[in-house]
Amino acid sequence: MKKLKPYPELCKINLSLFSSLSAATGFMLARSVLTTEIIGTAAGVFLLACGSCALNQYQERRTDALMDRTKKRPIPSGKIKPLHALYFSFNLLISGFLILFFTGSLTAFLLGICAVILYNGVYTYLKKKTAFASVPCAVIGAIPPAIGWAAGGGRFPDHQISAVCFLFYLWQITHFWLLFLSHGDDYKKAGLPSLTDLFSQRQLVRIVFIWILATAVACILTPLYGLMTSRIADLLLILVTVWLLWNGVKLIRETGNKFTYQFTFNRMNIYILLVMSLLSIDRVI
Repeated sequence: MKKLKPYPELCKINLSLFSSLSAATGFMLARSVLTTEIIGTAAGVFLLACGSCALNQYQERRTDALMDRTKKRPIPSGKIKPLHALYFSFNLLISGFLILFFTGSLTAFLLGICAVILYNGVYTYLKKKTAFASVPCAVIGAIPPAIGWAAGGGRFPDHQISAVCFLFYLWQITHFWLLFLSHGDDYKKAGLPSLTDLFSQRQLVRIVFIWILATAVACILTPLYGLMTSRIADLLLILVTVWLLWNGVKLIRETGNKFTYQFTFNRMNIYILLVMSLLSIDRVI
């Protein structure tokens, strides 16, 4: 049992669950009813995300060993052998692809392939070359809801799911840039390009606030695409967005406080979970 303990960390279970939930949100937006088919879609995306994260840790095992934030991960810490991690990741990826294939949606299956290629191929390579790798590669965060939408029978592309995907894209960029604020020195220690080399901390905080503001605007505009049917849901969406903006203002006021950076990072995650919950509940009730 003790030998199995590092594997959930290898899969980044929290991140993988988030991807699965965003796919489930896309499915419910397309289907407008909760059916058992959602389980297959969510499971397929979850396994793909787990496999992709495990493969990423194999790919970055040497740089992970150089950073304080990542040196205790399963591979650099010696808890899991690199080849075992590679074999494990391939099994998860194959399982995820098979499940998505058997959902009956070729679009969902192809989007899953695109997500893995972007994360383990393009992003893993680009982050070694430029500190701005997160800007094009944040598309990865927009793919899971699109997979759910396609698996749920939604037409793709479509203006409704495009609005949701754009929101997730902006959220993903903010997510990445907050990591640079908290761990910029770690990236430099590993020889990776860091935004902290290009901007002062004050400048970087202001840029992050602009991304937060853009995320808030994109979220407030989602009801215009017919994604919300209840005025109560609209009001709740506005309230949680105001809460996000308040956290963004706090970030600017407390520039230089790493605790605030981590606090805002956590609040961004809570925010998108609340938005997903509102979109899903409003659609199926």
